[in-house]
Amino acid sequence: MTDDLATIRRTVFYRGRVQGVGFRATACDVAERFTVTGFVENLPDGRVRLVAEGAEREVERLLEAIRQAMGRNIAGADVAAGPASGEFVGFEIRR
Repeated sequence: MTDDLATIRRTVFYRGRVQGVGFRATACDVAERFTVTGFVENLPDGRVRLVAEGAEREVERLLEAIRQAMGRNIAGADVAAGPASGEFVGFEIRR
């Protein structure tokens, strides 16, 4: 049984047509609906990196909402799990 209150971290690297289509702005807007912190940013190789921290249920719901909102642009996503660092305040777009 997982602890729904445990704080986790997910780092997701999205591939596909994820730059120049409003992906970061959409991810940031979606994140406002959940109790998560972190950031989303474009990478030089054309991928988008999203880092989210929060309760496991909130982070998983965030990632599902992003898939629903931007799925037509996502060709794949590599997800790495880890412990939360607590370093973020809010959720932001990094440039």
